[in-house]
Amino acid sequence: MTLRTLEELDVTGKRVLVRVDFNTPMEENGTRVSDDTRIRASLPTIEHLREQGARLILMSHLGRPAGRVQPHLSTEACGARLAELLDCEILHTDDCVGWGARKLASELPEGGVLLLENLRFHAEEKGGEAGFADHLAELGDCYVSDAFGVLHRSHASVYVLPSLFPGKAAVGFLVQKELEQLGVLSDEPKRPYVAVLGGAKVSDKIGVIESLLRTVDTLLIGGAMAYTFLKAQDIPVGDSLIEAPKLWQARQTLEKAAKADVKVLLPTDHVAAPAFDAQDQSKVVTVLEPGMMGLDIGPDTMQRYALELEGASTILWNGPMGVFEKPAFRSGTEGVARAVARSNAFSVVGGGDSAAAIAMFGLGDEISHVSTGGGASLEFLEGRELPGLKALEAT
Repeated sequence: MTLRTLEELDVTGKRVLVRVDFNTPMEENGTRVSDDTRIRASLPTIEHLREQGARLILMSHLGRPAGRVQPHLSTEACGARLAELLDCEILHTDDCVGWGARKLASELPEGGVLLLENLRFHAEEKGGEAGFADHLAELGDCYVSDAFGVLHRSHASVYVLPSLFPGKAAVGFLVQKELEQLGVLSDEPKRPYVAVLGGAKVSDKIGVIESLLRTVDTLLIGGAMAYTFLKAQDIPVGDSLIEAPKLWQARQTLEKAAKADVKVLLPTDHVAAPAFDAQDQSKVVTVLEPGMMGLDIGPDTMQRYALELEGASTILWNGPMGVFEKPAFRSGTEGVARAVARSNAFSVVGGGDSAAAIAMFGLGDEISHVSTGGGASLEFLEGRELPGLKALEAT
């Protein structure tokens, strides 16, 4: 893949449109950023461009406003947090396109920063409409892609906009780092290579599981998706969430793993309760009876998984082991997180929930790479073409 890097782009005095990913958790009705991880991840690119005398126009989406203005999803609070991190003024537009945005962009001094209002306040962004990309292109002289988490989307600011800057589009430091780190997993990972997959749905992960069967030595499965795999083997799962239409695929995947000599581990004990909100009734069980849901892996399973991770040389973790937002169902996810952090392996954690868990337990500095992209990282590991990268490669 041939991609222009930031160092190859002449930006001095230029208005640089930078697609960032400020899709951050918010609190206080959208007036304050509660987790600035993604904003911090963009700082190396932003600081480099400012040092080079560029005039920055930052673009991002936030939440799912369904193509209409929703004040609690304004990017203004993201701009306020960025201003604190950079210790400088960040201008903000009332709309991401139009006369006001053009005026502010044209008046930016060298090193100045303008943050556009939420791109998804316009349905044309998700629709990938060329006309909307044209309006965004009016604001800048060149384009930088630094939002790895949306590269798998064919949205206007991700897929269409780069094509409007032939010879003047590049990847930022964040995207460059993501590709390098995830590339280690795809190329020649050191062995043993252990992948830990969790989360709710088999359908979200089946593609990456099939891809990983070609490279991993061991696959550890947790989260609600584990119960579809257990049910596929006729193991009782009580009232646990399963994807009935995916049972055949789960069986097929286990058969493929056996043929590929990939060891697959599934939970053998569980933290169960009658419902998500019944934390006070939670208990550890080895058999899930009717009326009980598996909501976390049990302590024996966690120890088995930790032992596998201890001996790994390469680790990929995507998806929590249970409903870790609730204290009663957190121990499995925390145990796995700490085992990954303790290991001497090259470790990659991907996906919003997994990254949030790493942050919750204060383990970010003990992981080789925490990816900012959930769906994008999985599709990259599957070997699927990412529209945002395809567009950049063509410029």
